Parts: sequence; structure tokens; C-alpha cells
Amino acid sequence: MDQAGLDQLAADLTAQGKSLWIRQANVAREDEVGTLFQDFVAEHGGIDVVVNNAGITRDGLLIKRKDDKTLRMPLQDWQQVIDVNLTGVFLCAREAAAHMVEQGTGGVIVSISSISRAGQVGQTNYTAAKAGVAAMTVTWAKELARYGVRAAAIAPGYVSTEMTEAIREDIRQRIVDQIPLGRMAAMGEISLALRFVIENDYLSGRVLEVDGALRI
Repeated sequence: MDQAGLDQLAADLTAQGKSLWIRQANVAREDEVGTLFQDFVAEHGGIDVVVNNAGITRDGLLIKRKDDKTLRMPLQDWQQVIDVNLTGVFLCAREAAAHMVEQGTGGVIVSISSISRAGQVGQTNYTAAKAGVAAMTVTWAKELARYGVRAAAIAPGYVSTEMTEAIREDIRQRIVDQIPLGRMAAMGEISLALRFVIENDYLSGRVLEVDGALRI
């Protein structure tokens, strides 16, 4: 969604002698997803791997009492997260699978779930979406195996990103204190897990947890 960020990333990689194909798209919109995949296939001749990595949060309690009033999680906050984190994954996986099957060369669909899929306070919308991603992954692995298409998911724990770095220091430390390995994951460590999933042709229908032993 961030065209300026995409342009900057492409420029940085070009300076390193690498290339990056970029397009801006809203994964929650069926027409934009269809165009995104059509454009990619038209330019590159096919698609081998898709990583469903787009996601947002709109955290909040289901209900809470404040000043003798009962406040409810806004339906908009629920729907926005479901639209991006669940429907977006469905749309991208569906388009990727269709192209992979038509190519006849197989492929792999990797979706980013979360250890929060087991349930997390303040994340009714997020946990519902991430649990759905894990369940869809198993379904797709079974449905698409006949076409040589694998499906798997990665469920990260807390990862050191711009978003988590912005958390107030005392709160961030309380989070880190819960992690047996004593730190958040580096983004590169999630990338290593992704590479393992892509390269292991016998891994399908599973959710790989990368969480520093947080979820035992």
C-alpha cells in the first residue's frame, strides 16, 4: 500500500546490484489482487511462490467498562482486520493457486499466521484471522497436493520490527521477559524459516512456529 516505501526499497536494492518488481495493491480487494497476479505472470511468465505477508492490527478488548459505560469493540475494527488478514490471504492464495495449476509446474503458498492464533487478550479480530489462516493452510495443502502445489504457514512470536520497537520501553521489556530465549526474533530469522519452507518439498499442511519457545 505504501508506494513511496516500495520505490525506496527498489532503489536501495538497485544500488546493491539487485532488482525488485513492485506493485501497489490492496489485498482486501478482489479486483486489485487479480490484476496484481496477472501483471506479475505477464511479465515473468509464471509464479512459483507466494508469501501472504500483508497484515494489520486493530487491537482492543471485546468489551470494557469505563465510567459506568460498556464499550464494545467497533465492528469496523473487526472487519478491517478480517478483510486484510483473512480475506486478503484467501484472495492471494486463490489467485496464486489458479496460476500455478494452469502452469502445471507446481508451487508453494506460504501464509503468515501467528502464535496469537491460540488466543490473545485484546486481539479478538487478529486471533480469529490468524487461526483462520492456519486452518486454511491445512485445507489448501490437501486440496492442491494433486497439482503439485504445497501450502504451509509460519507462526512468528514477537519480532523486532519498527512497530514493536515503538512500544513503550517498560511494556516492551515485560514482553521480552516472557520469552524463554530472552529476546524478540530478528526479521532475518523469520526469513530463514520462510526459506526452509520454500526449499523443503515435503513440508506441506503444517504451521511452523518461530517464537523463541514462548508458546510451549
